Amino acid sequence: MTSFPFLSVVTFLPLVGALAILVLRGSEEQVARNARWIAIWTSGLTFLISIPLWTRFENGTHEFQFVEYYQWLPEFNINYHVGIDGISLFFVLLSTFLTPLCILASWEAVTKRVREYMLAFLVLETLMVGMFCALDLVTFYIFFEGVLIPMFIIIGVWGGYRRVYAAFKFFLYTLAGSVLMLLAIIWLWSTFGTTDIPTLMTKSIPGGVQTWLWLAFFASFAVKVPMWPVHTWLPDAHVEAPTAGSVILAGVLLKMGGYGFLRFSIPLFPEASALFAPLVFTLSVVAVIYTSLVALAQEDMKKLIAYSSVAHMGFVTAGVFTLNSQGVSGAVFQMLSHGIVSGALFLCVGVVYDRLHTREIARYGGVSDTMPRYAVVFLFFTMATIGLPGTSGFVGEFLVMMGAFQASTWLAALIATGVVLGAAYSLYLYRRICFGKITRDDVRAMLDMNPREVAVFAPLVAVTLWMGIYPNSFLVPMQASIDHLIQRYQIAQAAPATVIPASLASN
Repeated sequence: MTSFPFLSVVTFLPLVGALAILVLRGSEEQVARNARWIAIWTSGLTFLISIPLWTRFENGTHEFQFVEYYQWLPEFNINYHVGIDGISLFFVLLSTFLTPLCILASWEAVTKRVREYMLAFLVLETLMVGMFCALDLVTFYIFFEGVLIPMFIIIGVWGGYRRVYAAFKFFLYTLAGSVLMLLAIIWLWSTFGTTDIPTLMTKSIPGGVQTWLWLAFFASFAVKVPMWPVHTWLPDAHVEAPTAGSVILAGVLLKMGGYGFLRFSIPLFPEASALFAPLVFTLSVVAVIYTSLVALAQEDMKKLIAYSSVAHMGFVTAGVFTLNSQGVSGAVFQMLSHGIVSGALFLCVGVVYDRLHTREIARYGGVSDTMPRYAVVFLFFTMATIGLPGTSGFVGEFLVMMGAFQASTWLAALIATGVVLGAAYSLYLYRRICFGKITRDDVRAMLDMNPREVAVFAPLVAVTLWMGIYPNSFLVPMQASIDHLIQRYQIAQAAPATVIPASLASN
């Protein structure tokens, strides 16, 4: 327990801001202006309050920290139980970091129903943070599924021409898989009488049952990642979502599946995880190669980056199930890196879309002549997504490749093709947007990035370089939790019929 409820404050402070926006009164213009300022101040304050989670985090221990425990439904032994370890720490920070940048990026881009837009983003932030902090399965499930509602609204109301179709496809795909996970949660509660995650990790689940429970959780997490072939909702959602919606979707929501594998699938069902690891490797390789080739054929900027996200998350799922230190560390690092870099690439698309109102690659060309600052920023994040040494993308991919090589040389060789293909489609996109001669007057008239846009990209550039140059500041806090996860897995593999010792089950 902690004297100050950091996690609850970080989780629910955005909800307070949302309530303040809800009660705003005045003219439409006044309400819109005040809603923007409340949203930016609330999300900015939430990020500042979340920083002590890192600065006060105790490295070298796998125990959950900043733990809060309150009775909620005592007759069912379901409680409000939150805490973070080295794995969940940075996902909380990622959520609080990206939200104010998304609100700032939407400052001028969103002009209709501004109050509702800002309210939706603050509610979304509460649900994202709560999901990464939850240490009770029911609490986790409420936050996990609650995320769908504000994102469904953001896509369906402020999206593009086919926004309603994309919103419903996103909602139905992700909800369908989660129904099976709910059934698995009910089974765990009815069998062990609790939904407390640390307590469940002390229990021994028979191997045959593990298989079915693992598949139930996998159905939900695979869609969220998204893994091939249940990835088809993602390109539609990205294309139709507003720019800030795409940033949160790529930056945080895609990480829900990878986080779920690390928090639930592997520690709760270690035998089934080992059994299905070859299946995950196969799907990951297909995702890396197939979606990279599909990205090469795209003519829409957002759709190309969306398919690249599926390929990058293929690296993540492969790294997670290597179940060695380098692979899992690389997978977590890659998720964080992808959250920053992919989010920044969607913001790069948003900059030119706000000026020309088209995402068609062929409509551009020679942008570097009229927007040199933009061309430099776009090039930087293009190099980062390729994995240029010195950027965050290199560290994650390198560690995943090391882990994959230990698991299987064939796995390492096949996912390595994603690095080459990633360079191909990323440089293809950059060349067609920024190089060549300007053939259209509207492109020639485009203005370079304004101070607000520079302010959005500056922290993203700084964090990308920080992660690439000094990765240990991120790897060290998570290492104890990752090592403990792998140790628990190895013990369960060696003696699957035994109960895991309580000393090893607290995380």
